[in-house]
Amino acid sequence: MGWPVMHSRSPVLHNYFFRHYGLLGTYVPLAVKPDDLEGALRGLRPLAFSGCSLTIPHKERALAIVDEIDPVARRMGAISCVAVREDGSLWGTNNDGYGFIHNILQHQPSWKADAGPIVVMGAGGGARAVAWSLAERGAREIRVVNRTLPRAQTLAQEFGSPVAAVAWEERHHALEDAAMLVNTTSQGMVGNPPLDLDLSSLPKSALVTDIVYAPLETPLLADARRRGNPTVDGLGMLLHQARPAWKAWFGIEPEVTPELRALVESTF
Repeated sequence: MGWPVMHSRSPVLHNYFFRHYGLLGTYVPLAVKPDDLEGALRGLRPLAFSGCSLTIPHKERALAIVDEIDPVARRMGAISCVAVREDGSLWGTNNDGYGFIHNILQHQPSWKADAGPIVVMGAGGGARAVAWSLAERGAREIRVVNRTLPRAQTLAQEFGSPVAAVAWEERHHALEDAAMLVNTTSQGMVGNPPLDLDLSSLPKSALVTDIVYAPLETPLLADARRRGNPTVDGLGMLLHQARPAWKAWFGIEPEVTPELRALVESTF
């Protein structure tokens, strides 16, 4: 469920798992307007859904709708996965942090969260998952930059050290001495303008990653690659977050294989 959602590669990913594990079922994109989210989630049980994934802009709003929230999602302040339990109640969790970290480690096995300051662009549900997972991995300084400073400040207050809010006007300077840059906004996604960020002060050793995966190489990643920064695209985050989702829905923990990635990449 998302708004918009038709750009999502999740159907390709999850329907591959249905075929691979021989389950009768299908995964479909549901374009749900924000005001209709509660009705859509409550419709999962009568329509015989096992659950759903949530993407922009539903991850935070769902907190007030589901019946039970697991500690990870509650701490992150966002839900990315909903499971329909046997009694029809809705259980919410967040797999984004899991997907984000495992994507980085798959492409950069020697990466360490405590290598230096990390700049996170955005303060929405994706940013919450990223900041939480980075802090869990030992990051010592996370600079959250957002167009609306109070939202970044709220995130920093809720998470505490090592998260600090940075005003949008200071975003270029926030890159100085950073060891990692993460875009969690929708800027650079198909149909949206590129992220307005000057990378000239970012050390060329800094890892740059984007949780956007459509396009596979966002303008931010292209700029970073051209100047010599190592980059990791957002597709692996999508692939890896599906593993705990399937565990919640069907009791199966699927593998992320080169065949799966190649299949999803072929849709771009």
